[in-house]
Amino acid sequence: MKDRVKIKKSWDVLRHFFLLGCTSFGGPAAHIGYFQKTFVERLQWVDMPAYGRLVALSQFLPGPGSSQVGFALGLQRAGLLGGLAAFVGFTLPSFILLYCLAVFSASFSDNVVFNGVTQGLKLLAVVVVADAVLSMSRSFCKEWSSRLIAVATASVLLFAPGLWTQMLVLLVAAIAGCFCGHPAQGTLQKSHRPYVSWLPLIIFMLLFVGLPFFANQSEVASLFSAFYQSGSLVFGGGHVVLPLLQQMLDGNISPDRFLTGYAAAQAVPGPMFSLAAFLGAELTPETALTGALIATAGIFLPGFLLVLGFQQAWQGLAANPCIAGAVWGVNAAVVGLLLAALYQPVFTSAVSGWIDVLLVIAGFIVLNRLKWPVLSVVAIFALTGAGRVLL
Repeated sequence: MKDRVKIKKSWDVLRHFFLLGCTSFGGPAAHIGYFQKTFVERLQWVDMPAYGRLVALSQFLPGPGSSQVGFALGLQRAGLLGGLAAFVGFTLPSFILLYCLAVFSASFSDNVVFNGVTQGLKLLAVVVVADAVLSMSRSFCKEWSSRLIAVATASVLLFAPGLWTQMLVLLVAAIAGCFCGHPAQGTLQKSHRPYVSWLPLIIFMLLFVGLPFFANQSEVASLFSAFYQSGSLVFGGGHVVLPLLQQMLDGNISPDRFLTGYAAAQAVPGPMFSLAAFLGAELTPETALTGALIATAGIFLPGFLLVLGFQQAWQGLAANPCIAGAVWGVNAAVVGLLLAALYQPVFTSAVSGWIDVLLVIAGFIVLNRLKWPVLSVVAIFALTGAGRVLL
């Protein structure tokens, strides 16, 4: 009976994440907003403090941040099968699109309607990230001190963007939270003794250390190793993976094709790490589908192994007042990260005139105030983008 219930829940997880995978434009910052609206506010699978802990955990681990949050949500809902269902559902649409682009890219390059739809959906990303900043600030920035952390984080990242800057502000926010944090009372409730799941961490380390020694043995091993190493070292989500993958694949793919795939990964829904599907297909043209699958598995696997290893320990440690304070500080900093991302690159890459500004304002009103379904707003922005280029 328990197995049947778990399978039923896993199908439910797959269905919800597949719908999000078809409509979640805008990158990791927007995905966090989509997940919050769906799984915290509408479905109530987790409460806001628990969701905040998952977001904070994803900030401290390398890998695809929003996909790690989705994997953890599926894991909590239906165990390992649920986590895999969340990954497959959320990643499959973008995987298919980017794989097809790699194989049939000439058919899309000069399509005016496709470019118009993409521009409309970029504007939608501005709306979704703005909504995420507002809703998360209401939950995580209730005190003047947390607001100060959020504003300071956004200011620092806007003036000095970069991976090390992001890691530094998260560390400073965590330290500040330990000493002056005001965690929600619910985060301090008694918890089971925290423990680390060592098997996933041992597998992570064995693959990380061992794969380079086998990379020269076959094309499959070389491909999987390159993407696994990249997924193991990337902090900060999809945009940060660009320079690392360029270094890992230096000389194996032309800069023009690499940038084509990167641009497409920003235009399609779902995780930006699905760029691996495009690159895997490009690197193995005779077995494109196999290459896309191997590259995708390689880049996502290390982040998921780390979530499996640390999730239970993190949930338990978060009950400690000092750790809960650190989470409080990191959550406030995450609001700042989202605020910085709202301007650069989301706003700057999508808005180019006053008509775009008006569309963003209208979209924010219908999504945040009128509470229209996200899917209907996606359809409106896609049709608006197509209509503007045709007219």
